[in-house]
Amino acid sequence: MSQEPRFWVVLPAAGVGRRMGSRVPKQYLDLAGRAVIDHTLDLFVADARIAGIALALDPSDRYWEATEYALHPKVRRVDGGAERCLSVLNALEWLLGTASSHDWVLVHDAARPCLRVTDLNRLIDVLREDAVGGLLGIPVRDTMKRARADAPDQVGETVDRAALWHAFTPQMFRLGHLHAALRAALARAELVTDDASAIEQAGHAPRLIEGHADNIKITRAEDLPLARFYLQQQGRLAE
Repeated sequence: MSQEPRFWVVLPAAGVGRRMGSRVPKQYLDLAGRAVIDHTLDLFVADARIAGIALALDPSDRYWEATEYALHPKVRRVDGGAERCLSVLNALEWLLGTASSHDWVLVHDAARPCLRVTDLNRLIDVLREDAVGGLLGIPVRDTMKRARADAPDQVGETVDRAALWHAFTPQMFRLGHLHAALRAALARAELVTDDASAIEQAGHAPRLIEGHADNIKITRAEDLPLARFYLQQQGRLAE
C-alpha cells in the first residue's frame, strides 16, 4: 500500500522591503504587537496536517532570530534567492531531501497574515485528490482597464472581467511536479511571479478555489491597519 501524501508549506521571505520603502522587510513589520510573519505562520504551525515548513530567507537576514517561531521544530530556514521563484526553488530542493515527490506543497506569501483557516481547509479538502493542484483566489468584481503601451497613464481598452480572477496564496501542487515546472521555467529564463504560472507553462490547468478578499498581501504601509482589522474580524485578535 502506498503511503498517503503529506503536506508541506513553503514561505518565500527573502524580500528586503524595497517596494514598501521600509528599512525593515515587510514580513517583520509590527502588526498588533507581533511581526507580520508570526501571524502568517500561526495557522501552519498549529495545523496537524502540515508536516513541516521551509522558510526561504535572505542569507543575511538578521530579523528572523527575534521572531516567535525562530526555534520552532516545525520550521526550517533555507537560503532564499534574488527572485521569489528562486527562493521557492531552493525551498523545494531542500524538501526533496526530506519529503516524497508525491507530497503536496503549499506555497504561501510570508506577507499574507490574514489567511482564514476555513480557506486553508477548503483548499486542502478540494485538491487533495486532484491530479494537478490549484490556488486560492477570488473572481474580479471591478471594471478592468488595460493601459496603452505607448502611454501607460491612458486607457487603451476595457478588459472583459467575466473570466478574470485575483490570484492569492496558498498555491498547492505536488512537490515533484512543481520542482520540475519551476526548473523548466528558469531554464527558459522566465522568472515566474507565482507557482501556478510555472504549472500552466508545463501544460497543466490548476484549479481555482474561491477564498475571501481579506487574504491580503502587505505591500503598503496602509495595509497594516487593514490587516489588523481583518484579524480582529476573524477573531484572531482582541478588538
